[in-house]
Amino acid sequence: MVSKKEKKGRSGVKAMKDVVTREYTIHMHKRIHGMGFKKRAPRAVKEIRKFALKMMGTSDVRIDTRLNKFVWSQGVRNVPYRIRVRLARKRNEDEDSANKLYTLVTYVPVATFKGLNTVNVDADE
Repeated sequence: MVSKKEKKGRSGVKAMKDVVTREYTIHMHKRIHGMGFKKRAPRAVKEIRKFALKMMGTSDVRIDTRLNKFVWSQGVRNVPYRIRVRLARKRNEDEDSANKLYTLVTYVPVATFKGLNTVNVDADE
């Protein structure tokens, strides 16, 4: 068991310093289960943002338009069960920004989700 003193020391999300790109599969169905029909696609976008924050540790998360279109492709009610995304942690070009890094979330089209794991991707791809 972790004592209360030790638990107090570690709090919040820690932003990593390095620039990295990874591919993840997000299981959207479990994240929007039980939501009302008119809130499903908007909640899915929020859940993608939350997932990127957790995995990459940057509060500045930018979602690509193609990913947004894919989430909304079947309408507000029928969000795809799984989504393959590429999370790229990049340096912020804006000098006076509060965040030094941001995360760009892009859609990766796949034929099937069978056997896919999290993969580190080279930045030049």
